[in-house]
Amino acid sequence: MTTRAQTAPSRLALAARDIKLAHSVFALPFAILGAALAADFSESPSHLALQLVLIVLCMVAARTWAMLVNRLADARIDARNPRTKRRAMANGDLSTRDGRTIALASAALFCAFAFLFWPLTGNPWPAILCVPVLGFIALYSFTKRFTALCHAFLGAALALSPVAAVIAIDPAYLAGPTIWLIAGFVLLWVAGFDIIYALQDLDFDRSEGLHSVPAALGWKRAIWVSRICHLLAFTSLTLAWLAEPRLGGIFLFAGLSPVAGLLVAEHSVLAQRGKAGLDMAFFTLNGIASVTLGLAGLIDLFA
Repeated sequence: MTTRAQTAPSRLALAARDIKLAHSVFALPFAILGAALAADFSESPSHLALQLVLIVLCMVAARTWAMLVNRLADARIDARNPRTKRRAMANGDLSTRDGRTIALASAALFCAFAFLFWPLTGNPWPAILCVPVLGFIALYSFTKRFTALCHAFLGAALALSPVAAVIAIDPAYLAGPTIWLIAGFVLLWVAGFDIIYALQDLDFDRSEGLHSVPAALGWKRAIWVSRICHLLAFTSLTLAWLAEPRLGGIFLFAGLSPVAGLLVAEHSVLAQRGKAGLDMAFFTLNGIASVTLGLAGLIDLFA
């Protein structure tokens, strides 16, 4: 029998390890870029720093909530899946009660951080929208029960990060196309690599009656859907570069080619190594792409 964690710190550490906090790298650079695009740099640096800290805290709390809802919703399914049966709630290391407590605490922290924008920056919108945002990002965990478009729901949940960051800084920036094109990139990029990730569970999903693009279309067709998503994602990113003069510098332009190369490399690794290349294709290459684009965009803005 697996030894259960007894102390609160150990339960928190177990939950953090199980939900892979390192995967925050996929969305965080785009949230920071969105915040920088909407920011008024004539304001005091301390005010801008406060807003950025609150955005990062909101993102960490929101992702923790969403991932723990996922683990809670899928605990029984995960226990039957050879790939996921060692997850903390699936194997009993972390109780459902503990998972629920940490998830609700994360949701409360997210709302608290969002509310702080109102008295500290005079912006009420994060406080107004925090509960609907929590509901939307939790929805993804249930979509594979009824639609193969579950990958798009995950993409939309992560695509909220740059949009939410803009709302937190200056909602007026939403009137332009740039942030929506960046969000479109995130949605399509994440949906594409989530389809790749779901290839691992193709047979299991079919046996359980769960929905995904691989389960619906098979391995080869699913890969082609992923490729189309990534082609459209790169197109959306290029349009964002063209739409925003402040992103029209050499750094983001220079970042577009390696990101295109990383997306091609991702599919090449998958084509050559099959399931053996999934970890590299899913995390390593996509993490590098996210950080590359975020940094290149920020350098262009400040340069």
